[in-house]
Parts: sequence; structure tokens; C-alpha cells
Amino acid sequence: MPAKAQASEQSGKITATVSQSRFHKDVEEFNSSKDIDIRDLTLSVGQHELLSHCNIHLHAGKHYVLVGRNGTGKSTLLKALDQGIIPGVSRSIRILLLGQNAIAEAEDGADGNASATKDVTVLEHVLQSDKHLENLLEEQRILSKALESSDDALAPVRAMRQLSLKDTKQRYAVAAELADYRSGARGIKARKELIAAEAQLADTEAHYQQESSTIDADAITRDTSAAVDRLTEVQSLLAALDSDSAESRARTILKGLGFKDDKIAGKYDALSGGWRTRCVLAAALFQSSDVLLLDECTNFLDLPAILWLQTYIQDLTDKTVVVITHDRAFADAVAVELLVLREQKLEKFNGNLSTYEREKRKYAKWMTRMRDASDKATAHMEKTIAGNIAAAKRAGDDKKLKQAASRRKKLDERSGLEVSAKGTRFKLNRDRAGYYADGMRNAFDIPKMDAPVRMALPATPPELRPTTGALVSFDAAWFHWPGAKLYTLKDVALVIHPGQRVGLVGLNGAGKSTLIQLVAGAEDPAGARPSKGRVDVRPRARIACYGQHCVEELEERAARDPQLTALRELKAAADDAGMTEQDARALLGGVGLHGRTVSEVPVAALSGGQKVRLALVRLLVPPPHLLVLDEVTSHLDADTVTALAVSLRSYQGALLVVTHDRFFMKAVVEQEPIDQGASDDEESDGDDSEDETFGEPGVVWRVTGGTLKKLEGGMSEYEEICLRTSRKAGGKF
Repeated sequence: MPAKAQASEQSGKITATVSQSRFHKDVEEFNSSKDIDIRDLTLSVGQHELLSHCNIHLHAGKHYVLVGRNGTGKSTLLKALDQGIIPGVSRSIRILLLGQNAIAEAEDGADGNASATKDVTVLEHVLQSDKHLENLLEEQRILSKALESSDDALAPVRAMRQLSLKDTKQRYAVAAELADYRSGARGIKARKELIAAEAQLADTEAHYQQESSTIDADAITRDTSAAVDRLTEVQSLLAALDSDSAESRARTILKGLGFKDDKIAGKYDALSGGWRTRCVLAAALFQSSDVLLLDECTNFLDLPAILWLQTYIQDLTDKTVVVITHDRAFADAVAVELLVLREQKLEKFNGNLSTYEREKRKYAKWMTRMRDASDKATAHMEKTIAGNIAAAKRAGDDKKLKQAASRRKKLDERSGLEVSAKGTRFKLNRDRAGYYADGMRNAFDIPKMDAPVRMALPATPPELRPTTGALVSFDAAWFHWPGAKLYTLKDVALVIHPGQRVGLVGLNGAGKSTLIQLVAGAEDPAGARPSKGRVDVRPRARIACYGQHCVEELEERAARDPQLTALRELKAAADDAGMTEQDARALLGGVGLHGRTVSEVPVAALSGGQKVRLALVRLLVPPPHLLVLDEVTSHLDADTVTALAVSLRSYQGALLVVTHDRFFMKAVVEQEPIDQGASDDEESDGDDSEDETFGEPGVVWRVTGGTLKKLEGGMSEYEEICLRTSRKAGGKF
């Protein structure tokens, strides 16, 4: 019988249980394979089970995208792999995780090792991030210095014993861990090995502390020879890691992520939160590892950096890569295989997310049609058999009764799936020989799809008179921040009409947020004003702007009032309108916040995606004539982004969208069709279900060098520009 191996992390209360046979390789034993093969995994956080009896097989060098709704356990699974919580993963496999926490800490300017980053350049920060490489270089430095010491014959001895002590301490720590969790006969063996490791540690410490005068000539010769052998081994490992090109590789990665030469040579402490985020990502890409786990790695990146990262991951052949991302276009580009996490199960699919959804819907429809046809044929045969039995009984013909019984037996044999698992015609003696209580053939296994996410935003702004004229117009507007010598925006001419869709794209820092501030400040006496030129807003037009500050302000209010709920927050925002609780619940329900979540769960306890929904619906009371959306897709999973795009297509006010998400821009601004699929209870005659287009395609503007340039080819043209930029910046890798 398989044994159960278990490990837990006290701080995060993550528990992993897997199935191991008694012949299973122990986690500490060397395994030349870099595959990860986990059988019967159950993963829990506290009492909440996230995965139940799943198998995971990650082939070395393959690239995977892990997808699933928010809260299903994707980040927890990667964290468990990184922290060694899951038993059965070989210790020889080096796993590196770039998690959301590391990205958030960099964005906030926090640093867990501030002293180490003080007076360190960006390049040095990336180089020092690879601890494995740093340890090898340190060993090389220690051994080389000792062996080159001509006036101290004992220098190689002390160096070798110092490194031996470090190795022995590491082996002792592993032995102590194994002795702690093993039981039975294997536990007895592990405790014996721990006693031996403890004795070896004491012996190594005694050698390290031995007086120089008591070391004999044989020991000097032996340790000096061992030091030479170890230096040769370290140099071979460094050559395998291509340590001589480490600096050039680090520069290539930094440039690909948008760093200029002056920033690369500048101090790490001087970076803003957004640039620290990129530096953290660069460090993760630079480090030597066998398995690279990236959790929402595209957050805070502009499109050129996203495209460079996309190409970089595609060209990685020596690493297994697992990516969690809500950027559908990025996921489709980097995925070789898909890992779908739903209903506590992991499903593997050879292809990307869009192909998976399309093929699964087609398969479900095909199986449904076969089931319906089989049910219809079975019903007809049963009716015929029943008629034959009735006629035989009236005539008293026993022979016909036996014929009817024989037909019923054949009906039982022929009911069910008519194709084998390989897609060939089903043959009983080949595909399902033997006796089965559930029938002679396999049943129709129709895959279930996740219910589509639905979002229903208030879509009709109050009537605005006069009914003609622009909502917002920029007339040769220039802007520079107080004290700045250079203009952030130069000679901007932009007109936004009622109901129009306008998209803004450009590099981070190009001036998109500044332009948004001018739009939002045009109706606010305390808002931003152009340094030269004009920005006019139609009288009585209401403008609402969603940005990262909306969620931050929501979190600040929740921190001041720990009992604040979504229902109270929305009613307070619409106090002048006299909103009833029923109306407030209806609005919150439209964005997926229901029941006790809105009335009993504090805002501080809501997930990032739920806070985004609350902040968004708060701006839509009442719906503005111009809704400005600045990176609204952050913290939303792919299905929710699709649902939001569908809802915004029916918005009757004007939209100004700033995003690096190619899918979202094309769907909302350019009105490209959205493939929504169909739920289990929906029927469709075609293979795919697409939504309707709710108006004329909008315009995409590129903000570059402080100026506004219209992209005739829309987001696709900007994607080509960014691809050329990323290739030029990153060079070859």
C-alpha cells in the first residue's frame, strides 16, 4: 500500500500530502532527472482544501501556464513547490519563485535586506541575486587565494576545512529534517544516519579548530590535494554556468526590461517602486535554476517589456517554466502546455488557453450530440421491444418473447459511447472486455465548463444637454510639473465625443497618467491645469477616473474603519442619490459581489479582485458621461477581464482606456469580437459563440515623447512597434 508523506509550513499553514511507495526515491537522494513527478497530491491551507488527489508531472525544459479563477490555489501551489513543502521533489532540483509578494514589496519600496542593497548599483543587485553563483565564486576566491599563498603552507588546509565544515553543516540539517518526518523502519534508519551525521559534524569541527602546530605533513598533503581537486570542480561548475558572461547577460535582461545605461549603473535605492519591480524580475530571470516559477510577472510592465519577456521565455530551453498570468495574449504566447486548476483538480492540455477553451467546448458539444442521438435511438429500440413483448404475450408466442429478451440484452450491450478512447469505433472485446456493473460501454463523459463570469455595470449616464458637442477637448495643451524644465506633454490636440472609445498606449512614464490627470482635473477646481493651451469640458458633464489610487483609497478607508463593508461603502458613495439597500445590493451583485460578502465581510478582508470591482462600481453611481480606466485589469483573472470587456462594450457613455493588456484594448476600444463560449446549459448551433459589437470602433493614440500620435493600425500597429523596440533594447539572448 502507498504510504503518505506529509510536510507543513507553520507560518502559512500550508499542508501537502502525496502518495509514495516504499521504493520511491527519497527527497534528499541525488536524481539526475530534472522532471517533477508528484502523485496523489492534496494541498490545503488550514482546513481549506485547495487540491485533492492530483497528479503533477512537469517535464524538464517545458513551459507551462497555470490558469484558474482567483482563489483556486494557483499561487499557493507555486509557493509550496518553492518552499519544499511538497514531499517527493528531489533536492537536486533548484526551484526559484518570483511571487506576488516580492513584486508588491518592490513596488512599495520595501527590501528585506536593506543593508545589502545600500550603495549597490542596479547591475550589482542583479548579479548578487544568484546565490548559487555567488557561493561558487566565493569558494573559488577562497581556494585560489589559499593555493596562491606561497609563504603559508597551511592556507590550503584551513580553506579546505572551512568549506568542509560548511558542507557538513548542510548535510546535518538535511539528516535532521529527514529524521523528524520519517517513521517506522525508515525512521529508525534516518535517526541512525542523523547520529552518524552528528558525529561527522563534531569531527569536522574538531579538525577545523585544530591547532596549526599539531597538523602533520600527511594531513597537509591530503588537504592541499583536496583543495586543488575542489577548485577544479568549482571552476568546471562556473564554466557550465557561463560565469564569465554573467555581467553581459545581466545587462541584456535589464535592457530588455527597459533599463537604460544610466539606470543600470545607478543606485538600486534610487529606483522608484515600478523600476524596483522590474529589477526584481530581472534578478529572477538571471539566476541559475532548473525550475522558474513566475506569478503575475507582467504586472507593472509596459508592452515593450512584456513582449521582450514573452520572447525571452519562449527562447529558454534549459529551464522548466511555470507562469501564472491574467494577460491572455501573453499566456497564449508562452504556453507549450496548460495546467488548468478547477474544482480542486489539475487538468493538463497540450496547447494554450484559447485553444483549450475552444477545443473543450467543441468536445462537449460533440459528446452532447452523441449522447442525445444515443438516447433517441435507445428510446426507439425500447419502444419497439416493448411493442414486440406485448404482441408476443397477446399471441402467447414464447419464441417471440425470447427474441425480445435477446434484443434487450443486445440493447444493453450497445448503449453508451460508440467510440473508443483512441477515437476509433468501439469494439467490446477490445476496448472494454470483462464485466462492468455500469454497463458494457463507457458512459458519455461530457466535460463541465466553468460558468461564465457575468458583469452587469450601470450603462446609461444621465441625459446631457445640449446633445451635441465634445465632452473633452485639448487645444494645443502643454504641461510640465512645477520645478521641471522639460514638458511632459507637448501641443496635445485630443477631442473625446459622447459615446466614443479612446485608447492610450505608451511606455511607462511617457505621460499617459499626466494626460488623465488633465482630463480629470478639468472639472475639478483643485485639479491639474495645462501650463499652456486649454482643456475644456462640456458643462455638467461628469467624469469618473479609475486608477490604482481608487483601490488604495478604499484600503485606507477600510484601515480607518475595520467594520466597513462593501454595502456601507457603496451607500455612502451614493448618499445624495438616496440609494436603498436593495438597489445597492443589485449594483454589487452585477459585479459579482453577493450575499454576506457585501454585508458582513469587511472591505479589508476582500480579495484584490473584489476590491477592484467595488472601487469600479462606486464610480458608476451615477454612470459618468466619460469613464476613464487606468490599468483596470490588474488583480482580475482572465475570465473576469473578459466579462468586464463584454460589459463595457454596452456602456453608453464615452470610455478613455489606458492599458497594456492587448486583449482588453482590442475588445473594448477597437470592438473586436469576443469569443465567450457557452455554458453547460446553453445550446449553440455553431462551434463558437461571439458577442455583438455595440458601436463603431474607437481610436488608439500613442503617447511618445510627450506628444500624441494616432495609430491607424490600432493596437496591432503598436504591438509591432513595441516588438521592434524590445528587440533593439534587449539584443540577442
